[in-house]
Amino acid sequence: MRITAAEVAALSLSIKVALLSLIVTFPLGLLVGWLLAKRTFPGKAFLNTLVMLPLVLPPIISGYLLLILLGKHGFIGRFIYQTFGVEIVFSELSVVIAVSVISFPLLVRGIVTGMEAVPVELENAARTLGASPIKVFWTITLPMAHRGVIGGTILGFSKSLGEFGATIMVAGNIPGKTQTMALAIFSAVHLGEDVSVYRLVFISTVVAFAAIWLTERFTLR
Repeated sequence: MRITAAEVAALSLSIKVALLSLIVTFPLGLLVGWLLAKRTFPGKAFLNTLVMLPLVLPPIISGYLLLILLGKHGFIGRFIYQTFGVEIVFSELSVVIAVSVISFPLLVRGIVTGMEAVPVELENAARTLGASPIKVFWTITLPMAHRGVIGGTILGFSKSLGEFGATIMVAGNIPGKTQTMALAIFSAVHLGEDVSVYRLVFISTVVAFAAIWLTERFTLR
């Protein structure tokens, strides 16, 4: 099974984008997951709904909303273009943003699940002994929630690798620039390149299977 240069480029871009997305979303995911799992505050239900909304919305709609916001005439896109001269849409940056939005709910869900399993009594005991909230988080909450955190990270990463709908809306399907694995499969199907489709589908399926298996191993042990 010989992989072509175009397929290698699509696979490399997918991995690169997924890693960049994880770097961007992980700190925010920890904060949001901790807030949803350990804190009660006005608007908590709204925040949870907002975070999980991309799981329910068709990805194409999420991509369209991003296109409206990030386009040259959009609220965010216009500011970035006028200030820095950078056009976000149809660029590698837009791919990172699209996969981040779609994968973020899975990352947060795993973190919330892990942190909700941490006994509150242990955290309260640490506070009564003088530990600050930050110290409690780093020494008790996060270490004890690590399986959920790792599981959510793996699922978010694998979702980033396979994202299609939002990406094609906001980044297009430009070979060597914005064409990820999912978009390469889409193009190969339309061009009738069956052998290329089989290779890419096989690789994507193996990655997805490994991600789910690893997640189950970490979260169910």
